Amino acid sequence: MPRGCQTGVASVTSKREDPTVPFTAVGDLSMYFELHGDGPPVLHISGTGNDLRRSQPDRSPVNAHFTGLHYDQRGLGQTARGDLGGRPPTMADFADDAAGLCLALGWDRCHVIGTSFGGMVALHLTLRHPDLVDRLVLNCTAPGGDHSSYPLHALSDLPDDEAFKARMGLMDVRYDPTADEPIPGFGFGLDALRQFLGARPDGEAAVGLAEQLEARRHHDTVADLGDIASPTLVCAGRFDGIAPMASSELLADRIPDAELAVFDGGHPFMVQDRSAHPRMIGFLGGN
Repeated sequence: MPRGCQTGVASVTSKREDPTVPFTAVGDLSMYFELHGDGPPVLHISGTGNDLRRSQPDRSPVNAHFTGLHYDQRGLGQTARGDLGGRPPTMADFADDAAGLCLALGWDRCHVIGTSFGGMVALHLTLRHPDLVDRLVLNCTAPGGDHSSYPLHALSDLPDDEAFKARMGLMDVRYDPTADEPIPGFGFGLDALRQFLGARPDGEAAVGLAEQLEARRHHDTVADLGDIASPTLVCAGRFDGIAPMASSELLADRIPDAELAVFDGGHPFMVQDRSAHPRMIGFLGGN
């Protein structure tokens, strides 16, 4: 069990013996994951509604320097919702899922990159399983409580076209649908972003997303940020409409061994600013 992992939480129900099979049993889940790259281990925790079939984790620049563990969170992608006795998952459950997956792969310590909702999960993971997390990167995220990110659940009841426009504007506050480049610096990925933000999931995926958004509503780590001992890089996009700059500044101020890096972009600054990934890679490498 990873040092610091709570006994009985996210326990592994079967040992994974075949590394070519991308599923492993973690507590109440059969979790889908992918490993990419070679080098020191890095756990990637993705954002709201992510599905590895769309996000192309094999193309992450981090893979050139590290072994990246990517996975579908409960209720999304190819990971089922699981069974928590009829109750919805909490942020603690999402964090314990991540810790249990690391345990299933034999990782007792790793770096962690959490992006957006994944950054929120990463905060809970680091607080609940402190000995598991070596270096921590928090991308475009918020500590919660009175310093929360935009309430995405509020968009669920809007008509599709209104919700789409709102989501695009939140990606980057400079969004202009009439401009030659509606989101500055996003380039060829804009069509994929439009497709992702315009899609309304159905079936189990819709339930999984709703449960993720509900857990996100109750996210609050503000009072505990001082307990995080992992060296931390807080990364923010200066034009982010979802995770405001003030949230990133608070994270960097309250986490004892933290530094803030601000990039020229919005919520997807990793795509917009080419200096972002080298900055993260250098930090994870101890530079």
